[in-house]
Amino acid sequence: MADPLFTPVGLGGIVLRNRVAVAPMTRISATDDGRVTDRNADYYVRFVRGGFGLVITEGIYPDAEYSQGYWNQPGLSTGAQAAAWRTVVDAVHRAGGAIVAQLMHAGGQSQGNRHRDGAVGPSAVAPRGRQLSFYRGSGPFRTPRMLSLEEIAGVRHGFVAAARRAVAAGFDGVEIHGANGYLIDQFLTDYTNQRADHYGGPVGNRVRLAAEICADVIQAVGSETTVGIRISQTKVGDFAHRWAGRSGDAETIFGVLGRTGVHYVHTTESDATAPAFGDGPATLAEHAKRHSGTSVLANGGLAAPAAARSLIAAGTADMVALGRPALADRDWVHAAREGREPGTRSLTDLLAPLADIKDTELAGR
Repeated sequence: MADPLFTPVGLGGIVLRNRVAVAPMTRISATDDGRVTDRNADYYVRFVRGGFGLVITEGIYPDAEYSQGYWNQPGLSTGAQAAAWRTVVDAVHRAGGAIVAQLMHAGGQSQGNRHRDGAVGPSAVAPRGRQLSFYRGSGPFRTPRMLSLEEIAGVRHGFVAAARRAVAAGFDGVEIHGANGYLIDQFLTDYTNQRADHYGGPVGNRVRLAAEICADVIQAVGSETTVGIRISQTKVGDFAHRWAGRSGDAETIFGVLGRTGVHYVHTTESDATAPAFGDGPATLAEHAKRHSGTSVLANGGLAAPAAARSLIAAGTADMVALGRPALADRDWVHAAREGREPGTRSLTDLLAPLADIKDTELAGR
């Protein structure tokens, strides 16, 4: 029988040779002004040569206001930044791969922004946890300033403008980062969103910004460009978080997002094969598949090819996205195809002291 990992799949306007994607991973290796370089191109191309059917970039900040989250994070807020990305995209395409730009507004989890001082969020509530030292941060997260309705409209415009630049740079698609405690997820999360207007309160209101941005981007880039959104329960500083409404919240969130017309939902959990809530056996990916009516990428704890195959074979997900397993073995896809166990080298040398791109990652490309 055909290996479920290696059957072609369509994702919006992209036809992929297999069902294994590189998950977005922050690598803080752009120039000070947010331009990617040949180093970034070599880094992404190495995954394509390792067999990955799709590359999803690290989170890219979309505007020159409050969206930047990390020093040396790449952006798509200017024409110069977009032109730099063209070099990366062309290199990936020449290697036979497809690449999607993940657009990320850090919100209250911003650790470094060359454009603005301070941070913004849905409410003046600091994210839980502490800044990440391997992304050049220290201490607790700052308390953000609450966004006005006019500023929320500006955030939406920033995503649209960046998505258009992504298309102009040749990207095959755009992924909206709505997970892991960044701005869109801060609106979705009950304890960071204490607004009294139509963006706050019940979950149907809290998912509004995510849905608006998805719809805005789809309208801006056209139906031929793949558009997806990443969703999680956990956050950078709060791995224990679960949606208060459990499966009821999942039905609302994924149903609303699916109706925007997105081509896929990308779920991420610490273990993509584990039940999402205590009220049933379904995984978060399974909830997304059931309620969104669109394709689903599943991420989290899928280092073993058998675990990845099981999700696809069961119809729980259409694709898997690998983060740390892809870093540990750039040839993970080749190993899975050949029946070998992928490499499991320590990631300490890659993620410490800073989670930037190391020379060792580019060797032997």
